[in-house]
Amino acid sequence: MEVMNLDSLGIINAAAVYRNMTPAELVEEALERGEGILSDTGALCVETGKYTGRSPDDKFIVDVPEVHDQIAWGKVNRPISLEKYQAIRAKMTAYLQNRELYVFDGFAGADPACTKKFRIVNELASQNLFIHQLLIRPTAEELENYGEPDFTIIAAPGFHCDPVPDGVHSEAAILVNYPAKEVLIAGSAYAGEIKKSVFSVMNYLMPLEDVLPMHCSANMDPETKETAVFFGLSGTGKTTLSADPNRKLIGDDEHGWSERGVFNFEGGCYAKCINLKEENEPEIYHAIKFGSLMENVIIDSETRKPDYDDATLTENTRVGYPIEYIDNAQIPGVGGIPKVVIFLTADAFGVLPPISRLNKNAAMYHFVTGFTSKLAGTERGIKEPQPTFSTLFGEPFMPMDPQVYAQMLGDKLDKYGTRVYLVNTGWSGGSYGTGARMKLSYTRAMVTAALNGDLDNVEYKHEDRFNLDVPQSCPNVPSEIMNPRETWADKAAYDETANRLAGMFRDNFAKKYPNMAREIVEAGPKAD
Repeated sequence: MEVMNLDSLGIINAAAVYRNMTPAELVEEALERGEGILSDTGALCVETGKYTGRSPDDKFIVDVPEVHDQIAWGKVNRPISLEKYQAIRAKMTAYLQNRELYVFDGFAGADPACTKKFRIVNELASQNLFIHQLLIRPTAEELENYGEPDFTIIAAPGFHCDPVPDGVHSEAAILVNYPAKEVLIAGSAYAGEIKKSVFSVMNYLMPLEDVLPMHCSANMDPETKETAVFFGLSGTGKTTLSADPNRKLIGDDEHGWSERGVFNFEGGCYAKCINLKEENEPEIYHAIKFGSLMENVIIDSETRKPDYDDATLTENTRVGYPIEYIDNAQIPGVGGIPKVVIFLTADAFGVLPPISRLNKNAAMYHFVTGFTSKLAGTERGIKEPQPTFSTLFGEPFMPMDPQVYAQMLGDKLDKYGTRVYLVNTGWSGGSYGTGARMKLSYTRAMVTAALNGDLDNVEYKHEDRFNLDVPQSCPNVPSEIMNPRETWADKAAYDETANRLAGMFRDNFAKKYPNMAREIVEAGPKAD
């Protein structure tokens, strides 16, 4: 533990600033400060209060000339003036006077050619533990020569904004200032805001270095070293499906794709805990131990056992842990050029095939479209799955024009001949409320078949409405579920629902991407 000053941040009179504490020291600090309790697994469990998920409406980017023309301004990337930002910053730093602060100096980007240094300043010891485990942890020698960070993030959940004079929407605010190399997080104790702020910064920096940033998980075959990436929003199965005991896990959420291959931005994982069971997700289950941070998981007051089925506080219960807690982790988190790309979607309509093969144009269409369903708890106010189109399977974190990222993906698919599949981890046999969620064992079997080439030579049927090539068989999967219409008792209801969703695809694409190339537009769903 090292005490430092933060004069450069304007936090001059902190009671103490503790730099790069060990997980054990941070757990002790958090317990002494009453921030959480230990479960019987040894993991620290905290409650995050009002904010149990990200608050996307409270995120702003400082609009200054240096970045104005690079940002895709709109409902996702909201501008805030430099004057408002500076005023909030002054009040936040005043709030932090005479408080104990916790600092972690870490890295994002496992490829040394792309590594960025992030300094995270926390009001809460538990949040500092979280980011210590989520970012790449420097060695003692690297810390000694760390120097100045490339970016600084200050998280003060106890500081509340005043919406009207501050020019924000609530007491919470996530303010990204790219030229100043700084992010402020106010009013929210949900640790995912820190993690995703790092991601948003990397998604701005990496394209400037000809690296495609991706909201995806990644793993590799331990023998052949063949690498696969899994795109998908929270709750679609990125973490679960990439934590495959037969493959090495590169990372569960954030990666870059350079000319050298895929690399993890992070040094840890952030997994959902709701309904977690050892038999279904043993890698995640056993990673919940001392040094892990659980958020909003209900702990029995007598036994200290976590109840992963209890959603009293939120469906979005979470655990953060270092990737070393996964037995088959690939360390450092670097893989080769992807042989397979998988787009994950949780279709609450229950009409998309469980797996489809995409050509390059179809891959570009579905990458840009990013269809899925927002699942309960992932964001505040989401109580049941809602269909949504999230550009690039990560629109809230992508500051630049979507076509910048889409063109980079298309170029890489062309250059490397990577195979692409669309996998529906959502509903089958009916829409949400009538049908059933796709069995995880079937999804795993389909993904395995895609990765090992078992789907390369099977019979395919072209589904005209959604313009998809659907395999008619897959090892260890009942053939009757491969074509979703056959799983519905009411075929007319299927046709009506499928036509409605196909129309939503077309309307969304026409509205958001009016200038997209014709061959990409034509690769999407067809009019009935």
